[in-house]
Amino acid sequence: MIKGLKKVVDGKVFQGIILFVIIFNAAIMGVETIKGLSEGTIGALALINTICLWIFIAEIIIKFLAYGLDYFKDPWNWFDMIIVAVSMLSGLSFMSAFRAVRVFRVLKSLKALRGTKLIGHVRHLQVIIGAIVKSIPSILWTGILLLLIYYIFALIGVNLFGEAFYDWFGTIGKAMYTLFQVMTLESWSMGISRPVMEVFPYAWAYFVPFVLLSSFVVMNVVVGIVVNAISEVTAENNAENAEEKAEAPASNEELIKEIRSLKDQLNRLESSLGKNK
Repeated sequence: MIKGLKKVVDGKVFQGIILFVIIFNAAIMGVETIKGLSEGTIGALALINTICLWIFIAEIIIKFLAYGLDYFKDPWNWFDMIIVAVSMLSGLSFMSAFRAVRVFRVLKSLKALRGTKLIGHVRHLQVIIGAIVKSIPSILWTGILLLLIYYIFALIGVNLFGEAFYDWFGTIGKAMYTLFQVMTLESWSMGISRPVMEVFPYAWAYFVPFVLLSSFVVMNVVVGIVVNAISEVTAENNAENAEEKAEAPASNEELIKEIRSLKDQLNRLESSLGKNK
């Protein structure tokens, strides 16, 4: 029975149904944000949301029955449980007493996280998330390098432009925030560098190196780290799939051997019965 249930859970039909419910539920939550809906429509949408939540709860129970304790070995299953738990917490009836409290509003809005269940059911999204998680240590070191660049240029900016442009470079904090805007390339030329260059004509020698270092060099390093991690995670997944495919024929051979041994035993039993006759 458990093996049959496991086949159902791993089957495309079950996965397709859950995937459809996730997308449908995300769409319903988007419709709920429309203003001016009638009370009947709001009630119907709330009912559909509740049904979808119970489907997700049933999915967790079915998977647990199919895999047993192995269910907790998959981090994506933990991710699903957390999302469903948050959704359940936001929908508990006793929380209605705290509707005026901001915490309740936050919890209620967190039900939107239910849409992230899509990640746990799409292999390609899992590869990307796995790559990002794997690249976090390298990205942290890159972040430290970027912070060092920020700090050095912030010190220079405060000393050069702090008096004339206090709102942008008056303190280290303000200068670092201004440099963050410059790094994002959001109106950095017309909005910041050119006004500064009107007072300090050689300010380009400050902004251009910072843009080259932060926006082009460091960001390309981060992209390279993530791309490399994606290729590694993809290779690991392909290797695991190859191992599973390699194990499948071996299990089939064992089954064939067992069938042959059973046939031999039946033949021996028939021959012994024939002798007795």
